[in-house]
Amino acid sequence: MRVPTRRADKLPRQKSDPSITPEKFQELSRTLKNLLEFKRPKEAAEVKRLAEMGDFSENAGYQMAKSRLRGINKRIDDISDLLKRAEIINPNNKSGKIELGNLITLERAGKQKKYRLLGSAETDPQNGIISHNSPLGSSLLGKKIGDQIQIILEERTIEYKIINIE
Repeated sequence: MRVPTRRADKLPRQKSDPSITPEKFQELSRTLKNLLEFKRPKEAAEVKRLAEMGDFSENAGYQMAKSRLRGINKRIDDISDLLKRAEIINPNNKSGKIELGNLITLERAGKQKKYRLLGSAETDPQNGIISHNSPLGSSLLGKKIGDQIQIILEERTIEYKIINIE
């Protein structure tokens, strides 16, 4: 009998960005607790119940339950790894330079817009939260009020001026 290989097992795992806010750390901790205390035991009991029905090869319910349990276990592993490697973002507004966690006011073409610079796990560009790994975010790090930056996107250059750092 051939042992099945799963596509996810063949893919290399990419480490997620460890830079997170204290709020995100607490949210992930609550999610992990919920997975460990409620979801995994419930799904493990379901797998055990379906396993008692006999033939595993033709037991579609058992196969689906095992798949859900694998997904829960992977999520637990991913969250645990991220929490172990977490670098909590505590912005220092006194340095005068842009760091992770800062709220930055930028001006482009006479219009001002605010952006919060966070880690990749918390980005939400539509709400003004950008990653420090994005083209704009990476060019902002270490800059001061009054500095001008240029971003080259799809053969065009966009200029921003830093108005304020909070």
